[in-house]
Amino acid sequence: MFSETQEGPPAVSRLSSDDLDHLLDDNNKVILQNIADDLRAQLPLDAMLPSETTAHLKVWSNQITTVLEFKDLELSISDGQCLTSQMQQCARPTVHVDSFLYSDEQVDSLCEEGAMSRTYCLRCGSTQTAPLDFISHSFSAAELQFLFQNVLPDLSGRTLVDVGSRLGAVLYGGYVYSSASKLVGLELSGDFVQMQNDMLQKYQMTDRVQVLHADVCTQDVLLQNADVLIMNNVFEFFMEPSEQVRAWTFIMQNFRRAGCLLVTVPSLQESLNHLQIQLQPGWLEELPVDHNVYLGKDADPESLALIHLYRVM
Repeated sequence: MFSETQEGPPAVSRLSSDDLDHLLDDNNKVILQNIADDLRAQLPLDAMLPSETTAHLKVWSNQITTVLEFKDLELSISDGQCLTSQMQQCARPTVHVDSFLYSDEQVDSLCEEGAMSRTYCLRCGSTQTAPLDFISHSFSAAELQFLFQNVLPDLSGRTLVDVGSRLGAVLYGGYVYSSASKLVGLELSGDFVQMQNDMLQKYQMTDRVQVLHADVCTQDVLLQNADVLIMNNVFEFFMEPSEQVRAWTFIMQNFRRAGCLLVTVPSLQESLNHLQIQLQPGWLEELPVDHNVYLGKDADPESLALIHLYRVM
């Protein structure tokens, strides 16, 4: 029993609800960082697996797509070499860097070490350079916090589905930052499914999280019962246009329960315009998102602005 002169318990009792929230947030960030550390140790720098469909660099111009296969480029992201003439035909070449695994500070460090580059040569051997576009198919830890604490409402008793869950960032973020009763990831890569399940087991998240090795177009019942659907750069770099059209058509037909929420990066209009698909009238309405939230130095305002929220009408 503590005596009246002991200061331990009174100090704890003086913690405000804000202090406790900060402590919980810090703990959640540590959990996500530990998961990212574990995953980073298992993956190459671009977070691509040999079994995964080869990422394509796509440039949209006058409704024509120029597709360059990443594996055919003479660019080694691991040694910072110059891009060759194959990539020079692209106005803004794109390199995949997973935002959940690598913060901006970590990318800067890799660039300083010569392991990665933010620029490419317009003409090999010259001093003319231009910036590379970086694309991520995962939310960063700060974006996950923003998504679940500022974009989405209370998810108690709700089911969230992440289409193309990849490394599982949305699932881990949803577990620590929301009260969703069920978080389901859909992933085509068996290797990524195994990797996610390993993390879920290690960090004891299996009570609310499930990963399905499945094509979204086989999951009509799941979509019909989902309350929230997350789609972060899910189709553009991994599917041919005809397959993207098929997937979007399936989603439009099955995710139709009034009041359900859809989160997309980029905007729905941008994704569909590339495919020349018309948004079905009366299906969705876009909801305002307050992007003016300070989440610390790790949050990128430009990335937060790419997050769009829609509600099924």
